[in-house]
Amino acid sequence: MKKLCITLCTLVALFSLPFAQAGMLDNLMKGLGGSSKQGPDDSTIVSGLKEALSIGTDNAVKNVSQMDGYFGNEIIKILMPEKIQKVADVLKKVGYQKEVDDFILSMNRAAEKAAPMATSYFVGAIKEMSFDDARKILNGGNTAATEFFKQKTSDKIAASFKPVVSSSMNEVGVTKKYKDMMGKYESLPFVDKESIDLDNYVTGKAVDGLFYMVGQEEKKIRTDPAARVTDLLKNVFGK
Repeated sequence: MKKLCITLCTLVALFSLPFAQAGMLDNLMKGLGGSSKQGPDDSTIVSGLKEALSIGTDNAVKNVSQMDGYFGNEIIKILMPEKIQKVADVLKKVGYQKEVDDFILSMNRAAEKAAPMATSYFVGAIKEMSFDDARKILNGGNTAATEFFKQKTSDKIAASFKPVVSSSMNEVGVTKKYKDMMGKYESLPFVDKESIDLDNYVTGKAVDGLFYMVGQEEKKIRTDPAARVTDLLKNVFGK
């Protein structure tokens, strides 16, 4: 009987170890390892995580897809491509500051228009999440879920963004502004011609900015009680 008790205690301790190491969710499994008070069960944990991710990704997409979602956020704002930065610098010096500013604005407007396309891919990834996926995310860092989404969805999101970005850039005038800007630059004496794939550039920056915002939303839910807006989130993530 004594040996049986020792064996059971050992198993409980081994099972509890990963949760004890999950610093970002201090009291996620209250009661494991000896207390009589039970924490959330496995299904509750998975449901709570999925709800958190649904809220976080929805907030991120809404934030970047609104007017100035990219342009008004200095961290994710899409700037002049480095390859043609010298073009912009030269044009500013010869009186084309507005043209350069309009070009930058139009790239961000295209990204804002493409952003809602990401929602369906996030929803799909959340639905397909297994309990093992959830456990790894819970035991990971403050952006573990964001890294999970990157692995599962980034290529798909980029592929869906690109045609929308391309179409949007035509609608909001990015392509025309780019051609006008480059035409003015190349009309100057003693300058080298430069070119860049704008569709790829804006798409890549749009995807990077979106995942940055997803990461910020994830951090809030993990660390800020005010961001836990449902009873399920409070149960799973609460102190």
